[in-house]
Amino acid sequence: MKNLIAAGAMVLVGGVAMASEDDIVKVRANSDVAGTMEALATGVEAAGATVFARIDHAAGAASVNMDLAAAQLLVFGNPMLGTPAMQDDPLAGLYLPLRVLVYEDAVGQVWLAYDDPEKMFEDLDNIGDDAGYVAKMKGALGKLTAHAAGG
Repeated sequence: MKNLIAAGAMVLVGGVAMASEDDIVKVRANSDVAGTMEALATGVEAAGATVFARIDHAAGAASVNMDLAAAQLLVFGNPMLGTPAMQDDPLAGLYLPLRVLVYEDAVGQVWLAYDDPEKMFEDLDNIGDDAGYVAKMKGALGKLTAHAAGG
């Protein structure tokens, strides 16, 4: 419980903003996209999770001669958390592994953004907000993004 409270405090210090209209948590970063993404990926691996993919959306746009502000997506997970969710409802696989987007907005501010796990599984019949893995996912995402944000 102390770790969960500490993770919550770190998120608040990191400048979290909840986008209630679409259930996306946004955390203001203190570095550029590349540096923030590197800190996030390092933190994910240090926490014992697996990085499955790192997608550079701006590079994809550039490959077809289009411009896009810096934006990278990290796809990662831990079977100890994801497997129980999928055992409860196989459709949880639509939301797993977890994803965090690091992007630069129109005014040059860098953000980390992710789906709130409590809201992410809301439409699934067999996963409730009280499932232990939901709280663990939420805490892990909060802690990892706060650390990567440099807050």
